[in-house]
Amino acid sequence: MESAFPVQICTGTVMHKRLRPAVNAFRYGVFFLRLQLRALEQQPQSRFRWFSVNRFNLLAFHMKDHADGKGRLSAWADQILHANGIHDADGEITLQCFPRVLGYVFNPVSFWFCHRADGALRAVICEVNNTFGEKHIYLLADEQPLGNGVQLQARKIFHVSPFCETTGQYRFRFIRREQDARVAARIEYDDVAGPLITTSVSGQEHAMSDRRILQVFARYPLMTLAVVWRIHWQALRLWIKRVPFFTKPLPPSQEVSR
Repeated sequence: MESAFPVQICTGTVMHKRLRPAVNAFRYGVFFLRLQLRALEQQPQSRFRWFSVNRFNLLAFHMKDHADGKGRLSAWADQILHANGIHDADGEITLQCFPRVLGYVFNPVSFWFCHRADGALRAVICEVNNTFGEKHIYLLADEQPLGNGVQLQARKIFHVSPFCETTGQYRFRFIRREQDARVAARIEYDDVAGPLITTSVSGQEHAMSDRRILQVFARYPLMTLAVVWRIHWQALRLWIKRVPFFTKPLPPSQEVSR
């Protein structure tokens, strides 16, 4: 029997709230993909008319958009994990990211959920991109498998927004509800003065189909272009509100931070 195609499409919401020195909040509807990378590398040929892997289409996923842009994505993730002493994440790797829409994509952050062979979540790789074309990797892991919704932390060392210093701490929570196929990733950022920003992306998984692809495209046309436009629009709002502006520092080393 033919196996299901290892890509789900999710519809949901991006939320962001800044607490000080001026409150700034927004909420946008989005869609995103969840791809089972090891399975996808075994059957990369899409069976859908409006979705392709490594080829132009209405929606597409290009492996070169992630990791180092070379080779198999699962091999890159395994290399990151092994270099950091994690050798039991030999199960499926689920990559959550935006797709290309009519050839264009920008992913502020992509999440790589790395599982053990028994299905337990062992680690999460956070692949962060800024609008200056730079990338940084945060590895979130513990000595034991990660429970649903457990809090994970990472020290901020990568410049993302000119309205935040490159200091402080991130707190992450990843939630998955099997009963209604809901997923959520929540990030809280604290600077030296305390909690500053809360952001999240959440949604419901759906099986990929040509009908679903056309539905999400009709509802959120040119969504990935809108991601970049909204980043700059929100930056303008912060500037108007006189939120302090910080000059971009030198890029960090390419080492993975934990």
